[in-house]
Amino acid sequence: MGKNRKENEKTQIRRSERGKDDQWIKEFLRNAPFGTLGTAVDDQPFLVTKNFVYDEEKHAIYFHGAREGRTFQTLLANPKVCFSTSRMGRLIPSDEACDFSVEYEGVVVFGRAEIINEPGEARHALQLMLGKYFPHLKPGEDYRPITGGSLSKAAVVCLHIDAWSGKARKASPEEAQNAFMYSLIPPGDTKK
Repeated sequence: MGKNRKENEKTQIRRSERGKDDQWIKEFLRNAPFGTLGTAVDDQPFLVTKNFVYDEEKHAIYFHGAREGRTFQTLLANPKVCFSTSRMGRLIPSDEACDFSVEYEGVVVFGRAEIINEPGEARHALQLMLGKYFPHLKPGEDYRPITGGSLSKAAVVCLHIDAWSGKARKASPEEAQNAFMYSLIPPGDTKK
């Protein structure tokens, strides 16, 4: 969790019993398939969903995108960002409408985004992403390795992590008896 007062304010969880430690957060980030990047310029917030990879050694998150466009321009104007990734579990019905709930797990990260222009670091970040999403394919065997031409087409971004928090909610044994997955509800199926 955050070390100083300002970081603690960003990552303070209201229900502290649901908070998770750094090791849980790292594991969650290693396995999450995608996340949402939050940026803001002037008074305009902006969200974009990204594939990403967590680099534990650098304590950073990498992602990439086009060098043109809103995300790139927003990051140049304001490098302060927020990043979130989550997973939904079972829905938890209750006798009271306000007590309905859901199982979930998630991580929120605060930090500074930097466009990586150094080819070695950019290549490292892209190779980490390829290893995460395509671990069964090998460079030089299954695809052409990353070249300078490839690097010039993409903006590789490093999110330097300043603070983070992880949170999870699981159904209690009593709640679990009636819990169910959202995907089991046929579209448009409502109870009258």
